[in-house]
Amino acid sequence: MTTQASQSSPLVFVLNGPNLDLLGQRQPELYGRETLQQVREVCERTAAELGLRIEFRQTNSEGTLVDHIHDARNEAQAIIINPAGYAHTSVAIHDALHTCDMPIYEVHISNTWKRESFRHTDYVAMAATGQINGLGSNGYALALRQVAVVLEKG
Repeated sequence: MTTQASQSSPLVFVLNGPNLDLLGQRQPELYGRETLQQVREVCERTAAELGLRIEFRQTNSEGTLVDHIHDARNEAQAIIINPAGYAHTSVAIHDALHTCDMPIYEVHISNTWKRESFRHTDYVAMAATGQINGLGSNGYALALRQVAVVLEKG
């Protein structure tokens, strides 16, 4: 769903990977009690405040996430992505992001560097412009603010 800003406003794809549909239920001590719908509402409000439009998507499928990146490549001016566990395993997502000539910001709700060592390899970070890690769902709003700054300078 795309937010209702002016059609001339820059479009940002906000992409979410596996298990984020369970926010608020799954390990709230790590991910907080906010639901994905609440995160979406924060993104919509922040985007409107900044004069941006967003396309907010979530999938549990790696291939679908790659398809969403391909859509963003053709339609958006920036990507914010929380690839969840795929950050640590998906060369396909890494490669898809490398085809996008736009700002890409990776968001993780938890601090992956304070977690299991397998989470210290991040293929998405290698393709991202920047990363916001461990700031909870506020990371999405911060990423949108950064996108607004970068697009304004662009």
